[in-house]
Amino acid sequence: MLHPVGKLPAAVYWRRRAVLLVVLLALAGGGAWLTMTLLSARDSASGASSAASTAPAPALERVVPSLRAVATPTPPLVTTSAAPAASTPAVPAPVPGGPCTDDMIGLEVRTPGTAAVGSKPTFELLVTNVSAVPCVRALDKGLQELQLYDPSGNRIWGSNDCFPEVSSDPRTLAPGEVVTVPVVWGGLTSEPTCTAPRGNPAPGNYVVRGRLDTKTSPDASLTLG
Repeated sequence: MLHPVGKLPAAVYWRRRAVLLVVLLALAGGGAWLTMTLLSARDSASGASSAASTAPAPALERVVPSLRAVATPTPPLVTTSAAPAASTPAVPAPVPGGPCTDDMIGLEVRTPGTAAVGSKPTFELLVTNVSAVPCVRALDKGLQELQLYDPSGNRIWGSNDCFPEVSSDPRTLAPGEVVTVPVVWGGLTSEPTCTAPRGNPAPGNYVVRGRLDTKTSPDASLTLG
């Protein structure tokens, strides 16, 4: 090995051996360098991974603020005041000896119930003091009136149409006192001016309604046959 044998000069063989040795050394050095590089990269990667795994996670409060730190507006307190109760005006008490208002009297009409056509039945107008005190009411003839109506509501007769009367009759009525005013019907039809021809109403059912100034009575029935 140390003394090459060949046809060429010995120096040629030594140069070849030197080049081969240099190439082998270069390959060995390159492999060592590559190995060291790979090991270093692996250690760096594992170190970074370990550092990432051991690093403390950020607190939740730093990422998402606490709900307690968020100020929420408080709605204003709404108070509802109770509506004042509607006050009803007090009804003045009846004054003894004062006028009898419509609320203090009762008005009623009485009829015979049945009457013959063309006859002259008598009706009654009843005025009653329904209050607890005596009071005064005008019972003037001009304020009293009876009217007759047919079933369709047509006015057939009125007591003041043809023979109106005038009088002044203020009456003091004791509590519960009843005043009866008789009114005779002549049996003929009439109208307020008493200018239309008058005649006997046809047989049938009718109603009689009374009035004393502004007070009106319920209807009372009358049958003509």
